[in-house]
Amino acid sequence: MTDINKETQDQESHGHQEHHEIHHEHKAKEFKSNKYLLVRYGKMNGLGYFRHKLPGIPYDVTHLIVNTERGMELGEIIKTTLNHKKGTVSLNAEQIDEYCNATGENYPIYRQGRVLRVATAQDIHDQHHLDLDARNEMKFCQQLVNENNLDMKLVDAEHLFGGERIIFYFLSEGRVDFRDLVKQLASQYQTRIEMRQVGARDEAKLVADFETCGRECCCKTFLKVLAPVNMRMAKLQKATLDPAKISGRCGRLKCCLRYEDEVYTVFNKRLPKRNSTVKIEDGYGTVLEGKVITQMVTLRRPNGMILTVPVDDILEKNYKPTPEEQQQAMEDENERHEKFRRREEKRQAAERHAAEKQAAREQAVKRRNHHDAVETKQESQGDQRDEKSSKAEVEKPEETKKRRRRRRKPRNRNNEDQGQQGQGSAGQQEKPKEQSGEGQQKEQGEKDDRKPRRRRRPNNRNRNNRDGGDKGSGSENKPEGPIES
Repeated sequence: MTDINKETQDQESHGHQEHHEIHHEHKAKEFKSNKYLLVRYGKMNGLGYFRHKLPGIPYDVTHLIVNTERGMELGEIIKTTLNHKKGTVSLNAEQIDEYCNATGENYPIYRQGRVLRVATAQDIHDQHHLDLDARNEMKFCQQLVNENNLDMKLVDAEHLFGGERIIFYFLSEGRVDFRDLVKQLASQYQTRIEMRQVGARDEAKLVADFETCGRECCCKTFLKVLAPVNMRMAKLQKATLDPAKISGRCGRLKCCLRYEDEVYTVFNKRLPKRNSTVKIEDGYGTVLEGKVITQMVTLRRPNGMILTVPVDDILEKNYKPTPEEQQQAMEDENERHEKFRRREEKRQAAERHAAEKQAAREQAVKRRNHHDAVETKQESQGDQRDEKSSKAEVEKPEETKKRRRRRRKPRNRNNEDQGQQGQGSAGQQEKPKEQSGEGQQKEQGEKDDRKPRRRRRPNNRNRNNRDGGDKGSGSENKPEGPIES
């Protein structure tokens, strides 16, 4: 039974494969027999093959009136002729299909449309007016959304060339009941209304312009399938993890992170894992880092040496060293530590010697500065003495005499008191001689210049001794009054 089931399954699969091949060949023959043009149409930049029966299309024609699943629209011809360094190259339908299949299985390319006619200048002018009317229609729709309190954000509006349909694109986190809104819009514009919910990436595809790289957004120019992008791709490509730098116009991760993800994934599989042991030609080592683009691996040898080798030089991944190799690695490690210790001691000794030399140099500089300061001070003092002596020589002799006169010696108080007592015993003191008027004025000036000093009173003990001496001498003659001179 099992063999019979297997045979029947093989026959069914073989028949299905033959049917698929026949269908593909029939489709290719039909495609070759008819004439097709590659046309871009709509706000979402749809792409499709459109069958035509035009006898000849002028070279300067860029727009066509085409019939799509939505109705009659204005489309733009995509040139299949490219300028190459070897000359002009024309792409056929098979090459375009190959490109679409390489981009993805779900690449949206429309094949059921047909070309109605070549667009004229009036058709392009009418489409421009329809685009202006779409702005007013969007404003009116926004008013109705606010009146009905609908949780939705209008993004853009599109009015088809034939007038059969108006499409409103909106953003919303959940489902929205917009049946009343559609009825109000249909009664206002008397045409078919279509409400299409889009995501954040589709919003950028409709309204975005330029990205941080300086080019127009990829989703607006050539991307048709917006595949998901995750943080793993950014980490694998060593991109910055700052959300502000790796996020696009839509607020999601940039689509360009996916362009090289397949290449990075293939190259990354060739690299050994970090902290794993690998074997090379002259030993083994531990993986520290792997570089995806250059395919280089940084290793740490058992003796501590850091080595960078290509991936092709790695003989074995996840290598387990033998006991002999481990013992040799331990000896090499000990030798490396001993060399490091000696080198560290030499370095510290050199640092100490340099510090001592620096301290001695600073001390010598301090002594030299102190010696210079002392010499400068002595020179300044000698200059001051020389200035004073020169000033003294220049002064007038009269002023020097006055200064000498003012410098009087201090009096001897004891001699002065004895002289006064002797004069008192002899009689009345002699009156000073009369002096001339000029001499009296000079003496008066000198007295005024001198600071007055307090006269000391005579010592009573000396007076008593002096009186007793007089009595002992036997003299009885005492002065009874002042002696007239």
